[in-house]
Amino acid sequence: MRLAEGLGLVRGARPLLGTFLRPRAAVGAAAPAPARSQALVYAQHGEPARVLQLKDLERAELGHSGVHVKMLAAPINPADINMIQGTYALLPDLPAVGGNEGVGQVVEVGSHVTSVKPGDWVIPADAELGTWRTDAVFSEESLVKLPRDIPLLCAATLSVNPCTAYRMLADFETLVPGDSIIQNAANSGVGQAVIQIAAALGIKTINVIRDRPNLQEVVDRLTSLGADHVITEEMLRKPEMKDLFKKVPKPRLALNCVGGKSTTEMLRHIQQKGTMVTYGGMAKQPVTVPVSAFIFKDVKLRGFWMTQWKKDQPQNKDRLTGMILTLCDLIRKGQLTAPSCTQVPLKDYRIAVEASMKSFISSKQVLTM
Repeated sequence: MRLAEGLGLVRGARPLLGTFLRPRAAVGAAAPAPARSQALVYAQHGEPARVLQLKDLERAELGHSGVHVKMLAAPINPADINMIQGTYALLPDLPAVGGNEGVGQVVEVGSHVTSVKPGDWVIPADAELGTWRTDAVFSEESLVKLPRDIPLLCAATLSVNPCTAYRMLADFETLVPGDSIIQNAANSGVGQAVIQIAAALGIKTINVIRDRPNLQEVVDRLTSLGADHVITEEMLRKPEMKDLFKKVPKPRLALNCVGGKSTTEMLRHIQQKGTMVTYGGMAKQPVTVPVSAFIFKDVKLRGFWMTQWKKDQPQNKDRLTGMILTLCDLIRKGQLTAPSCTQVPLKDYRIAVEASMKSFISSKQVLTM
């Protein structure tokens, strides 16, 4: 059974930070005051708490094709932090507004805009939009319309982690009910989405997490989301894993967000000709694969990056839209929820940024405007 296919994406330009040209006022009339907005801007790479500044920016004019959006909520993701630090694969021109994900409400549209109207909710169609701001004028092509009958935090956190989970479950192995998958970093945003989407499809999940002081609390939360088995990385290396596979088939798909020893141990347990997909590297260690895994199990190693998936289909925005609508349907049915979130006002961004960078963080920081 394949996951319901979504519909793709046309990438739009992100709003500029500088001064925008305005029509000249009539002779003898005072020029109208430019519209202003607030945004978290960084002019150099470095630690976010040091280089981010909350600044007043002049808002671009609407024009014929612009969409004025009031941002409602925008999360802080690891990729956002890495961009600011200058260590991510995709780096915007500086100065830049932080944030790649979030939800906003359309305030006004240009005369040529047809896909959205005032009152609609919208999310970014691609990265680099700069969502940590009160409002901005964006291009129509850079936005995707969202149904308004889903919770705000689900909307704000929809375009990165759930989409990544959906695509990895859909694109690498043809999974059917009763199959199993194994993943590390199962408590991450992607990991929680994988658990829920897999459960909705009847796919069993083996979820690996690091040992921690509140281990049982995390296990209980993941179980409540639909996790079939939650184990620590230490348990993954023990002979008792054989007993687990008497209850559930060996996984056909492994999802790796850690690297290092965790990856090697997961590979030991996947099926013949199984696939491991790497989408993150939290341990900052290389993926080490025993030669025997290639020779005797013929495993496949793949990589996934949601941003690249979008770039690979620039003329197919319908595919992205369809995936978003599929995920929204799961949300309506109660089969997909937002991760645990802490809402922080934009003005208190330093608190949110510092909290997002702590070890064993169990709540996603979401900036509210």
